[in-house]
Amino acid sequence: MRGRPNLFTRYEADAGIFPSNTQRVWFVIGLLAVAALPIWLPRDWMILIATAFIASVGVIGLNLITGYAGQVSLGHAFFLGIGAYAGAALGGVATDRVTGLGLDILIWLPAAGLAAGLVGAIIAPVAVRLRGLYLAFLTLGLVFLGEHIFREWDSVTGGPGIGREPAELSLLGWRFDLDGTIGGFDVTREQQIYWLGLVVLIFMGFMAKNLVRSRIGRAFAAIRDRDIAAEVMGIDLTRYKVLAFAVSSFYAGVAGALLFTVTGFVNTASFNLLLSINYIAMVVIGGAASIAGSIMGAAFLTLLPRMIDAAGDVLPFLEVGSQGILSTSQLERVIFGVLIIAFLIFEPMGLYGIWIRIRNYWKAWPFSY
Repeated sequence: MRGRPNLFTRYEADAGIFPSNTQRVWFVIGLLAVAALPIWLPRDWMILIATAFIASVGVIGLNLITGYAGQVSLGHAFFLGIGAYAGAALGGVATDRVTGLGLDILIWLPAAGLAAGLVGAIIAPVAVRLRGLYLAFLTLGLVFLGEHIFREWDSVTGGPGIGREPAELSLLGWRFDLDGTIGGFDVTREQQIYWLGLVVLIFMGFMAKNLVRSRIGRAFAAIRDRDIAAEVMGIDLTRYKVLAFAVSSFYAGVAGALLFTVTGFVNTASFNLLLSINYIAMVVIGGAASIAGSIMGAAFLTLLPRMIDAAGDVLPFLEVGSQGILSTSQLERVIFGVLIIAFLIFEPMGLYGIWIRIRNYWKAWPFSY
């Protein structure tokens, strides 16, 4: 309402993606700033941030099932792998070792998500009968099952230690993975991949945001908070749990298909338990049940190794040559574990919770009471 930005007279306004004009303006300003970054960023940083964009899509998918629906899943790497190989088979180039159809990204990208979503929907009826630790072990088994399938299905994956080329980033004849010219301006491969990742993240993020504020999202939250009470209220637990698995797997498939077009190589060893743990950590550190937190967690952990490398000359205990106590990879694992423990104990809402505290402080300042 004009003049009373925090007063809502309709439920639709209260549940809006941007409840106030101020939020809309700042979102547009922030989006334009992020979109303009490739003009100044070095090429390696553009690829790194593009990787964070795409990883955010996968984290949003995991947050939908874990943060919003309350179903613990350790099998996210399995669905990322399905998306990566489905995209590579549909959009890649065929060789004497692997299959490839060379389809357009408009076909292979959603098809990769649908393939992962279909597998998730097939597995979900078994998974919904379990909860807590038992569900975690079931989804953990998917990772080891996927590792075996990816190793043995040579015609699609290329086999262990060999791998295959990912899908081509071709949209109606335009190649995002090659330097080109747009409107008379030269654009590099890295700039195009950066903008592609940003567009996909915005689209998938808004889809997820609309989903969680709909009737489906409210059903997810009810199941997460108390599934027995939700069933008494008339919520079909099987239906919504299957839907949560399918949607989460779809997001993982899209992220997997794009993620490994950025790295340029798909290897069967990439989709292991460590990858699933990394995505769980992104949810915990970013903030469970938060789309913005998913993006924060993915960006933070994707950029963490580069930030540690940049601090190598400043921190005396880092290994430089033969001197030092810790290597950068060891310090990364230490920070990784400490952050998970710290956020679980002190700030369960993660980085998003810290942002909310900062925002609320400045909204109330100087009247902090």
